[in-house]
Amino acid sequence: MADKLAIVTGASTGIGFELAHLAAKDGYDLLVAADEPQIEAAAADFRKHGTPVRAVEADLATLEGVDRLLDAADGRPVDLLCANAGRGLGHAFLDQQVADWRRVIDTNVTGTVYLLHRILKPMVERDRGKVLITGSIAGFIPGSFQAVYNGSKAFIDSFADAIRNELKDAKGVTITTLMPGPTETEFFDRADMLDTKVGEQEKDDAGKVAQDGWDALMAGKAHIVSGWRNKLQAAAAHVTPAALLAEQHRKMAAPGTADE
Repeated sequence: MADKLAIVTGASTGIGFELAHLAAKDGYDLLVAADEPQIEAAAADFRKHGTPVRAVEADLATLEGVDRLLDAADGRPVDLLCANAGRGLGHAFLDQQVADWRRVIDTNVTGTVYLLHRILKPMVERDRGKVLITGSIAGFIPGSFQAVYNGSKAFIDSFADAIRNELKDAKGVTITTLMPGPTETEFFDRADMLDTKVGEQEKDDAGKVAQDGWDALMAGKAHIVSGWRNKLQAAAAHVTPAALLAEQHRKMAAPGTADE
């Protein structure tokens, strides 16, 4: 076996799928996870790079699912983690089912935080490890008709900044936050947002977003906003009143805006 192991979550499609390919090309043994059977087909694709790949279908919204993923490492130290698993949800908050918005929070927040807690402790003890956390520029914007999702990404963006500071004296351990904008993945279909303006607009390529994140991770950077348009939007969000941001988001994410 190689002397380095990478874990990539949410690796069956989209940005996670592309990140896993990049890790395999870079010679990492792979442990990949998703909450759907497609992770097995994705793993077969990653093996084309000649690296050992183990796939785990696990519900990373639960502590048990995260434990199942980490147990599959068979005690090997984790050299690199791409904490990419996430879930979206469109429509008005009061129209959403409790089980649906709770699953967004459990996936994007609880499962991610628990995974980081489990992974970072041994990395700090060994003084070695790289972590990429997929946040979003959505975390800078009050997300009308995407309120729980944007709120969960605001938590992740902030949490990553906080633990990066806590671990600033940890030698050899880096934490990078990837903050994409709308990306060409299954996200908007799964979030039931294909009838929205943001759902039908041209989006960033998932491979390009993953490459931006990977390059920043390898360089040990703290943050990367992928795409020049997203960089402008992120910068504007820091100086624009929250009420105006929420209204702008409403015009992009409210159901039926694709026809406007």
